[in-house]
Amino acid sequence: MPRKRSVVLTEAEQRLMEILWNKGEASVAQVRDALPERGRPAFNTVQTLLRILEHKGFVKHASAGRAFIYSPVVKRVDASRAAVKNLLARFFDNSAALLTVRLLEDDQLTDAELERLRRLATQEKRS
Repeated sequence: MPRKRSVVLTEAEQRLMEILWNKGEASVAQVRDALPERGRPAFNTVQTLLRILEHKGFVKHASAGRAFIYSPVVKRVDASRAAVKNLLARFFDNSAALLTVRLLEDDQLTDAELERLRRLATQEKRS
């Protein structure tokens, strides 16, 4: 049975998507050159990752001579929303409240973030 097509990005795919979201469009070479020099993957690796992203529906390409120019199809906000939904489904029984409790328990939030959560929770109660 074939593997289910992933709707979330791997870490390597996300690095490439960040470049495309920032640039709007780029060739394989331009994407590779935008990666940090230390640990920069080979051209063929970047090319393969972009093909995978296209297969997953995150990017599309257009031909420009011999090069392919890739551009994002999925917006950053939509990709992050899908990642959060996946996280909720995998670890929190589809409960945003359980995720929020975990964040609060881990004491990872700044005072400003906690205040924002309080305001949002208060607004939800009034709605």
